[in-house]
Amino acid sequence: MSRYQAALTALRQNPKTWLVTGVAGFIGSNLLECLLSLGQAVVGLDNFSTGHPKNIDEALERGGVGARFRLIYGDICDAATCREACSGVDVVLHQAALGSVPLSMSDPASSHAANVSGFLNMLVAARDSNVTRFVYASSCAVYGDDPGLPKREEHIGQALSPYAATKLMDEIYAGVFQRAFGLETVGLRYFNVFGKRQDPQGPYAAVIPRWVSAFVANKPCVILGDGLTSRDFVHVDNVVEANLLAATENESVTGQVYNVGSGVRTTLNELHAIIAEAIGEADSARNAPIYEPFRPGDIRHSFADLEKARRQLGYVPHRSVAEGMKDAIEWYVTTDASAESKRQSEAPVLRSPNLNIVDSFQSR
Repeated sequence: MSRYQAALTALRQNPKTWLVTGVAGFIGSNLLECLLSLGQAVVGLDNFSTGHPKNIDEALERGGVGARFRLIYGDICDAATCREACSGVDVVLHQAALGSVPLSMSDPASSHAANVSGFLNMLVAARDSNVTRFVYASSCAVYGDDPGLPKREEHIGQALSPYAATKLMDEIYAGVFQRAFGLETVGLRYFNVFGKRQDPQGPYAAVIPRWVSAFVANKPCVILGDGLTSRDFVHVDNVVEANLLAATENESVTGQVYNVGSGVRTTLNELHAIIAEAIGEADSARNAPIYEPFRPGDIRHSFADLEKARRQLGYVPHRSVAEGMKDAIEWYVTTDASAESKRQSEAPVLRSPNLNIVDSFQSR
């Protein structure tokens, strides 16, 4: 039995109460689905600035609906909301953030407010509520201009974007809260996560859903740069695994950060060819990509060394890039993402028949 399977068994036998921030987002909703399927009690926090009610609906349908889920409609930038959300919680899985390099380049203050000030609010609330462990999303963006490949946790370069700076500050704050206050923290440096519920719409959409959407619409994909930029694409199921391991392994894993990738390096040109073949457009000239200039703030190459995560967390990606890509593309193609995203963005509150409790906390 793998350490991950052992962790799942232990959680079924001894359920916990979890807080998932950013629960209506891509990764947050996948965490919600998994936790509910394991019989856990979950508090979700989201302000729906980037997340969608439909993601929660789908997670509840797949993971199980009942009194085990409570939603708080609120913002991590409000300290009172964070205190309410952390009350009675055993483990925090902090995913809420403005996760966009381009957005941080155009509006650094907003990224700082959500990713640093909001993060600090959550740390304080978790400390004051005697939360057992605080697992948070960091990013491979912290590696900045470090030229080394694969990326190892102990070697980082200079940050290339305000977004990267916010994630580095989160890691510093988390370490301080463990050393100064005894709050167990674990940081997960996500590489390029993909999978179901990743939104293909909007100016800052991730490359895989955006390109799939372009293929379906018979539009050319836009490649920034020469196409030789490389990324470590990791399926969201592996990210869920890393979060649960980080939350349940013994205290020795805390106070540290870990890479969460697949250990496979793919160039943008290769990714385009993979998606074209999966959709059946490999020989179609009409879907040839368009090349545009590099985007400021982006790193050139990203490729995770997983040795530390394997050794200490027991993290071994159980879903390959090829397998995950097949499932993800199927979801993108069969989901009316454009119409659904438009409908969700226009909804100020949840209208789901599956959700009969929505708590809204204002500043007070």
